[in-house]
Formats: sequence, C-alpha cells, structure tokens
Amino acid sequence: MTEQTLSVPEIHCDHCKHSIETAVGALDGVGEATVDVATATVKVSYDSPATIDGVIAAIEGQGYDVPAQG
Repeated sequence: MTEQTLSVPEIHCDHCKHSIETAVGALDGVGEATVDVATATVKVSYDSPATIDGVIAAIEGQGYDVPAQG
C-alpha cells in the first residue's frame, strides 16, 4: 500500500475534513484518507486502481486546490 501526505492549504474546518475524507475514501483502492485540519494536510493510503492523480482530482472536485507537491 502506498502512503502519501498532501498539503491542501485551504483546509480550515471540520466541514473541509469531512468532505475531503468522504470523497477520497470513496475511491476504489483507497484504504484510508485522514485530514489533519491543524496542519492542512491529507494523508492517504491507497493501492491500485487508485492513483495519486485520482486522489488529487477527488480533493479538487470538492473545491480545494492541491498545489504542486514537492
């Protein structure tokens, strides 16, 4: 299982947490998606068929920008 942490600066409340965790958690292959509001990050564990691009698309689909990670 691949684990990755993404910075999502627009996360600021429990509503953000719930919407992102629900959207990412619904993707096939995602084992866990956890939002940390204090650090504005999303930690995700996934296997195929999920991809990091798919995870980012799910987050952006909820209205949050995911800046280039580096």
